[in-house]
Amino acid sequence: METDQSSTSPSILLQDADGPGLPATEAGQLFRTIDWNTTPLGPQDAWPQSLRIALGVCLNSRFPMFVWWGPSLVNLYNDAYIPVLGKRHPTAFGRPARETWADIWDVVGPQAEQVMLEGRPTWNQDVLLVMERNGYPEDTYFTWSYSPIYDDDGSIGGLFCACQEETARVVAERERDRLIRQAQDAMQTLKTWFDQAPGFVALLKGPDFVFDMVNDAYLQLVGHRGIEGRPAFEALPDLRNQGYEELLQRVYVSGEPFIGRGLRLQVQESPGDDLRERYVDLIYQPVRNTDGAVTGIFAQGHDVTEQVLAVNALKEADQRKDEFLATLAHELRNPLAPIRQAVAVAKSPAADEARTAWALAVIDRQVSHMAVLLEDLLDVSRISRGRLHLRMQGVVLAEVVQAALEAVQPMIDAKGHHLAIALPEQPVRLVADPVRLAQVLSNLLSNAAKYTDAGGRITLEAHAGEGCLTLRVQDTGIGLSIDSQDEIFEMFSQVASALHRSEGGLGIGLALTKGIVELHGGSLRVHSEGLGHGSVFTVSLPLPAAEAVEAVEGGAGAAHPQPTTPADTPAPTQAPAASDGVEGAESAAEGTLVLVADDNADALDSLAALLELNGHRVVKARDGREALEIARRVRPRVAILDIGMPDLSGFEVARQIRASAWGATMPLVALTGWGQPEDARAALDAGFTHHLTKPVAPAVLGSLVRAVTAN
Repeated sequence: METDQSSTSPSILLQDADGPGLPATEAGQLFRTIDWNTTPLGPQDAWPQSLRIALGVCLNSRFPMFVWWGPSLVNLYNDAYIPVLGKRHPTAFGRPARETWADIWDVVGPQAEQVMLEGRPTWNQDVLLVMERNGYPEDTYFTWSYSPIYDDDGSIGGLFCACQEETARVVAERERDRLIRQAQDAMQTLKTWFDQAPGFVALLKGPDFVFDMVNDAYLQLVGHRGIEGRPAFEALPDLRNQGYEELLQRVYVSGEPFIGRGLRLQVQESPGDDLRERYVDLIYQPVRNTDGAVTGIFAQGHDVTEQVLAVNALKEADQRKDEFLATLAHELRNPLAPIRQAVAVAKSPAADEARTAWALAVIDRQVSHMAVLLEDLLDVSRISRGRLHLRMQGVVLAEVVQAALEAVQPMIDAKGHHLAIALPEQPVRLVADPVRLAQVLSNLLSNAAKYTDAGGRITLEAHAGEGCLTLRVQDTGIGLSIDSQDEIFEMFSQVASALHRSEGGLGIGLALTKGIVELHGGSLRVHSEGLGHGSVFTVSLPLPAAEAVEAVEGGAGAAHPQPTTPADTPAPTQAPAASDGVEGAESAAEGTLVLVADDNADALDSLAALLELNGHRVVKARDGREALEIARRVRPRVAILDIGMPDLSGFEVARQIRASAWGATMPLVALTGWGQPEDARAALDAGFTHHLTKPVAPAVLGSLVRAVTAN
């Protein structure tokens, strides 16, 4: 007996991947990967012809469609339907529909039941469905129909749906209709609403976008110019070439609304003025006549400049925080390096009494330096929490200045700066915390010394009069750009041109200084003519009446002790048996000749001593230029270079060594406190062979030197 092949063979629409029917789409691929034998649908060979045909139409269509089949309404859909599902895809493919659409089953479930039980198709137009397809509830609008699919035995086996999401159109049309009705029903009400709207509003008519109505907020945004009755870009020529003309044209021609967030706008306050930068949230809504033709555009929005700037400021603050943490790590690694190296020297069996004493002095100095860094951090925290308490007493300005000079004079002398001080002839008496006020002046003077090249000029001037003391610290240093002058007192802020100078810093010194001045009731400001033109920091402090000073002095009690300053710490001692420059290199012990360069004397001397104890000959350089000159003269076997050195950075030294014939293959080791991945990449790009982060274990460094010199 002959068998009807049409009911037992797979439809051509559902052939394998090489067949013409099953499309090479995402849904088609899902279809191929599912083992249908394990699903309620069972093996494909047993599927009814009607199901195969429906699926073939669905999967090959570019219109959103799906098929629900069987008692559990197994969900099968095409690629065009995937955006409707959102995050439910691809889990929804081949799963029961009720499981997928539980949140809207109260709407679609009864309709599906009607089709499956009674065979009556449905029709739904612009129906609201509140669904969570993207992880949050949202109002969506859909037009769809359910049609029955009959099984081979004539019973209803499933349903077929073609659907269209109408959310954008419905929302736009409803907003449009609301505005048109409002304009038709109550023009005066609309005008009142225009004038009192919290945001800016304008109604533009015709293809030239003539201003028909504008409110006060819009006039304020564009500078209170007379714009009503004039084409938009004739009235506001400064808005041309910013993209707004093209946006209006697109909305007018397409009839589709436009919504923009945080759009940048440059506008004049009045004709001829400089452009000012603003940011706006904006809606362009097409306005239609009774025939549905677009006749104008309704523009509505808000000036969100403050919000955008606040968000940008948070991003910048977060970036400064990250930079600060990297800098803090650098500043702590720098003293840790000589500490670790000095410990290794002191523990060496070859270290004599003098070398051990020197190593302990290095450790003491570097620990004191770390203590100062940590105390600055604590002071900033105390100020931010309102916990920094001043010990106010009557003080004489000259004594405060002298205390500040004791702290910074070694740094000023080391860099060969000329310091000029001009104080009033008569003693200036004020009420202040002498320790903290000295800290303010020492911070400003040390800042000037750091960021002024050797041999610069620094001036400290004081003027008293009309109840105010003015202190000015002026330098001939690197100066500040306009933007830097606005930001330099913020936490974690460092000037870009100063970040890689050898002196380093945490970027909190000026924030701390400003906080202390303001706790005294004063102010701190800065002025610079620009990069390379030096800076002037001005402190203004209130001067109390003489009677007030005497009253404070009478009850002041014991004076507050002065803080430990660099002047209180022992002067650096010379590391024993270390070779400076090329002198002494030939008399050193036989071994590999190593060039070591670092502007930190303790780090340089301790590393040199450590290498010499390991049998190497060492030559030392205290800046980049000296390192390059020594390398040219003595041709070391390996060079270990710090990065942040004055005159020439370690990067530039490496590049110049690599550019020479004699240094093309020389092993170069970057030994630095900058330990981020981008720092290592920068070192390798500059020509370094290795990048080590301070403090490095002596054994690791020794193994590396032996390895690179063994080849």
